[in-house]
Amino acid sequence: MPKDERRMVKLFNFFVIFVTVMGIVELILIAIGLSMDAFAVAIGKGLSVNKIKIGHATSVAVWFGGFQALMPIIGYFLGVSFASLVESIDHWIAFCLLGFIGFNMIHESLSKSCERGNSDFSAKQMFPLAVATSIDALAVGVSLAFLKEPIFAAATTIGITTAMLSAVGLYIGHAFGCRYKSKAEFMGGAVLILIGIKILVEHTL
Repeated sequence: MPKDERRMVKLFNFFVIFVTVMGIVELILIAIGLSMDAFAVAIGKGLSVNKIKIGHATSVAVWFGGFQALMPIIGYFLGVSFASLVESIDHWIAFCLLGFIGFNMIHESLSKSCERGNSDFSAKQMFPLAVATSIDALAVGVSLAFLKEPIFAAATTIGITTAMLSAVGLYIGHAFGCRYKSKAEFMGGAVLILIGIKILVEHTL
């Protein structure tokens, strides 16, 4: 193979790797952004217990991580049903959804209140919390459908990330109180807004 052709192949391979890595990084950032609501609630739960047990960490990880993985899949298949009808404006829809979620998280982060969570980790208490903290992931699943992203890889990443950060949040809440709750929600919201802007720019320029 001529030298110039080898150089072009190397450049092409580098580009493919770069795009793949950037896609993975973007997905991880979305996962971290979405997990901040669950992280904040886990901090509140950590405040409520005198001594954290493995069962407590497992409970928040399974409930929050599980629903954060499930909701994007539901949203994705809802979005697929309408994707062909809105293909020309799908990037605008993704931008608006991510922007709305992000601004809402930032708005909540500016609240000075710090609620001490209920110390009950039963299904009756955890189910509504898991649903409430994963509604945003449903909307992101719709966005992923419009963008034709692989949903099961995304849902798995979002679920695992949320499970890990929820368990960490439980211990942080127990050790430090609400010191990091607002910062986490603010950063999560900012990340989602920036990704929404990136999607819009990529599809309009």
